[in-house]
Amino acid sequence: MELQLYNTMGRALEPFVPIHPGRAGMYTCGPTVYNFAHIGNLRTYIFEDILRRSLQYFGYGVDHVMNITDVGHLTDDADDGEDKILKSARESGRSVWDIAEMYTRAFFRDTDRLNLLRPSVVCKATDHIADMIALVKRLEEKGFTYQAGGNVYFSIDKFPDYGRLALLDRQELRAGSRIAVDENKRNPHDFVLWFTRSKFENQAMIWDSPWGRGYPGWHLECSAMSMKYLGEEFDIHCGGIDHIPVHHTNEIAQSEAATGKRWVRYWLHGEFLVMNRVKMSKSAGGFLTLDRLVEKGFHPLDYRYFCLGGHYRSQLQFSFEGLESARSARGNLMERMARIPRDASPARETWGAAVSAVMKEFDESLAADLNVPRALAALWTLVKSGNIPDGEKIAAAAEMDRVLGLDLLKIDDGNLDAEVEALIAERLEARKARNFARADEIRALLKEKGITLEDGPDGTRWRRA
Repeated sequence: MELQLYNTMGRALEPFVPIHPGRAGMYTCGPTVYNFAHIGNLRTYIFEDILRRSLQYFGYGVDHVMNITDVGHLTDDADDGEDKILKSARESGRSVWDIAEMYTRAFFRDTDRLNLLRPSVVCKATDHIADMIALVKRLEEKGFTYQAGGNVYFSIDKFPDYGRLALLDRQELRAGSRIAVDENKRNPHDFVLWFTRSKFENQAMIWDSPWGRGYPGWHLECSAMSMKYLGEEFDIHCGGIDHIPVHHTNEIAQSEAATGKRWVRYWLHGEFLVMNRVKMSKSAGGFLTLDRLVEKGFHPLDYRYFCLGGHYRSQLQFSFEGLESARSARGNLMERMARIPRDASPARETWGAAVSAVMKEFDESLAADLNVPRALAALWTLVKSGNIPDGEKIAAAAEMDRVLGLDLLKIDDGNLDAEVEALIAERLEARKARNFARADEIRALLKEKGITLEDGPDGTRWRRA
């Protein structure tokens, strides 16, 4: 079955044809680790996980590379402001290295709870400074750079195809050059490849370079690290749609200027999660984290299920009412799955016509630019069907779950494991000792494990979220 993907470069559906038959190289923009990921960020990572799982489902080996931005991402993507990690460190009283490590761990804790597959390679910007310096030197040798005010800039006027991903108009770019934004820039759309101390005197993370002691621009890291692990030409680059006009546009310019080759074949972008019709962002404040959802009694997979209900290229309106509906639907789904006897699962080539028709609908949905809402509907058709033998139903659900990642075959026998029982007993003792801080801490830990405690006159009861 031919997999069709919507390529932002060209704004059209295209059949997926990898550079190397049977193998897909995939780069995804990772987190800037200065704060917790909010659920809007996590929606993008869920989409990328579905993409990777779908590629594997259709038989491709996937080399998945993701960066960790632990230096160089300013508070404004257009080279203005200050390093977000330095700002977070100053406000919290921690070192920049501690901040980066703490939020990196928090990020992977979230993605693990959401059943996201870990990337094949996770690369930190701070571990690849030498690769970035080498890329700047390469651009410098080819005449794409200039130095001003102590910084090294990329000149977009030297790269004729600048802006084609974002459909930027060259005439508008030239007109914009008359606007004074950064006095060091020859064109306001030029971007910094390497900052020196002349830009930020108190920058905490700095390295020696041919242009002075300093640090790399944000856009530089993705080009240097993706090419290090995937080669100068690879298949897929993903991110949120907010990366199109600046970050991804600049990545293309510096990568293709350096190599003279077409860098990426397919560009895929996830749409925003919106709340009250406004994009969720850290800069706006009041953003929601996965921990916050767990504190409210939701299981992390409730949120994954919620995200599966919207196509990755459509804005998804978040509300707690919508999340409640997702929780109810997922609970109903898991109850139905738990009632299906685990008979021997026959091989797919022996399945009957009824289950094969459902799987055909599932496969066609995924192949049509990852139409997961339709694929989810095929799953419901499967579990509700009275014409499909139990063994085939379980086998088909297992196949679907390779992509959906909902733990469909995980059986809840109604019993608690020893660790949870011990925590409940410890909380009871803490309450008797009036150690309410510890009791609340245990309640939060249990919520994270999907167990909600309800205190009443007859004692404490538990239920699964």
